[in-house]
Amino acid sequence: MKLRNILEKIEYISCESTQDPEIREITNNSSEVKKGDIFVCIEGFKTDGHNFAEKAVSNGASCVVASKPLHGISIPVIYVNDTRIALAQCSKLIYNDPSSRLKVIGITGTNGKTTVCYLIKSILEAAGKSVGLIGTNETIVGNTHVPAMRTTPEAHQLNKLFSDMLDMGAEYCVMEISSHSLELHRVDCITFEAAAFTNLTHDHLDFHKTMEGYFLAKAKLFDLSKIGVINLDSDWGEKFAEKVKGKLITYSIEKPSMNKVENVVLHSSGNEFELGGTHFKMRIPGMFSVYNGTAAICVCRALGIDDDAVAKGLSTSTGAKGRVEVVDVPADFKVIIDYAHTPDGLLNVLTTLKKFASGRIICVFGAAGERDSAKRPEMGKIVGTYADFAIITADNPINENLELICSQVEEGMRQTNCGYRVIFDRETAINFALGSAGQNDIVLLAGKGHETYQLIGNDKVPFSERKIVEKFFVI
Repeated sequence: MKLRNILEKIEYISCESTQDPEIREITNNSSEVKKGDIFVCIEGFKTDGHNFAEKAVSNGASCVVASKPLHGISIPVIYVNDTRIALAQCSKLIYNDPSSRLKVIGITGTNGKTTVCYLIKSILEAAGKSVGLIGTNETIVGNTHVPAMRTTPEAHQLNKLFSDMLDMGAEYCVMEISSHSLELHRVDCITFEAAAFTNLTHDHLDFHKTMEGYFLAKAKLFDLSKIGVINLDSDWGEKFAEKVKGKLITYSIEKPSMNKVENVVLHSSGNEFELGGTHFKMRIPGMFSVYNGTAAICVCRALGIDDDAVAKGLSTSTGAKGRVEVVDVPADFKVIIDYAHTPDGLLNVLTTLKKFASGRIICVFGAAGERDSAKRPEMGKIVGTYADFAIITADNPINENLELICSQVEEGMRQTNCGYRVIFDRETAINFALGSAGQNDIVLLAGKGHETYQLIGNDKVPFSERKIVEKFFVI
């Protein structure tokens, strides 16, 4: 593709140079630039891509996109108001608008996104469809599974993934849509066949500042979607329903809606319920799983999938790794790993376990550093209310003081009667919990879920809770 073909279709202020080079690919990482690529200068939270323009040129870039003046650049420079928007617009063109040829399904919400994606994937595959997946745990293209770096990749990475999925014969892509990705224009130029909203609870206020700001960011998804599936039982459900520009579909368990769940029966190993006259079974326990399952059903029905395939896909799926995942241990107590890292997430998993626990619930948890600190006392209070004993420990402290993080969690814990300890080292905390557990107890390792690392300082340190648990039981 020639540069002039891109300039004809994107919004820009000016282009310095009359050169018309051939454009191959696009990136915002100067280290990834190859000959013929466009380099887009993104002003990030820690670094500014404009400072790396010369490096991109030396690596072979054919063009630079910038929003600040650049000097001494010998290749064409396209000046734009917002380089993030330009990244999305250019990526769509360079990869030949792949989302228009792929049925893309977006799932947004504070909790449940990952599980709903896996449920939808299972249902579509039960219907004989070829499906790619992009989410917090991993990216799946064909038979290739790649660990995810972030919930929703950057615009150029997304378009490349869509293109690869099409090359592999995929008909659908189901993906998690984070509030950050919507606010930062990563999904601006994507056509969504359907989108679903699960819930909105306290999270990411370090970035969005207010719940209203958080809501407005997530609501942008429904400007891009042909179909909007909304959970009306969420406190924010009605507001999201008002934002749907395409076909509106609502679901609920408690409130009136277009799809009201009935006859819910919860088991320790799953649940069953009725929706629209069809009986469904799931292998994932908890009322929150009923909500996740209902979201998946409503999306797939809206896409024309028949109930036989929906029921089959729902009943065979075990959801996502690290979500209420039982670790097989040679002991008379259970060990469960879950990604719960928000107040609502902890509330969901703990209330579910409380219904079936015949012994104590011992919860190991922490709060991430450099993230919304206001939720930390609330997390402590919820764990203290529903667990029988807790160990406050490290999650991903990054560059924040771990003692401060734990003390803020303690503020909420002290409002309850739950016994607890603070053990800063997470492996030591896990071993203490396992050593303290007795017959019929449940040890809940909350917060890390599928992650196999800890972010400490500027380092990504290998850290597998499954391996720590296995190591504990090796004699």
